[in-house]
Amino acid sequence: MRVLVVEDFEVLARSIGTGLRREGMAVDVVLDGDDALAHLAEVRYDVVVLDRDLPGTHGDDVCREIAAGGSGSRVLMLTAASTVRDRVEGLGLGADDYLPKPFDFAELVARVHALGRRSAPAVPPVLRVGELTLDPGRRTAARGGQPLELTAKEFALLRCLLAAGGRVVSAEELLERVWDEQADPFTTAVKTTVRRLRIKLGDPPVVETVREGGYRIGLPQ
Repeated sequence: MRVLVVEDFEVLARSIGTGLRREGMAVDVVLDGDDALAHLAEVRYDVVVLDRDLPGTHGDDVCREIAAGGSGSRVLMLTAASTVRDRVEGLGLGADDYLPKPFDFAELVARVHALGRRSAPAVPPVLRVGELTLDPGRRTAARGGQPLELTAKEFALLRCLLAAGGRVVSAEELLERVWDEQADPFTTAVKTTVRRLRIKLGDPPVVETVREGGYRIGLPQ
């Protein structure tokens, strides 16, 4: 899941970003509305965690831009104002959910996950290819009924490949969907994670490398 956090209080913004990354999400953090719009013009985010009162372009206007753009990004609006009228106004701007400050971080995570499920294209509750299964809801994976102990990045990468339904997924797409803007585009992170994943998946191999294309899940012959 790719998430954009837009919050002008830097300590809170960085804290939210760090916490969501620990949940296995790819997170970019910006501190004002102008920077948010610049990021949204370049990247398709599943969820935008958006503070309403922002310097530069106001959060209300950022929300309107997201709603009008048709990108499918879901907006979780944050604000210190917590009256019913404030919530109604925020939802009327195009926000998909509303969370008043202060909030419990576990609730924030739950709401981001829920919005991410609404943002993503429909996929089966449990992804299956041959004897390989992955349950996104329970965050479990197995091969031949044997559980796989995967890191957050390995799990997210495997999920992307399984959800592609046999389509070749480029390294660039995996870098964008599984990591975030802090990742160096020339990094070997994708190749290294694929190598570790192959070892954990065992034989016969199911992750294929397509020359000058990327990676895909293929059934053993």
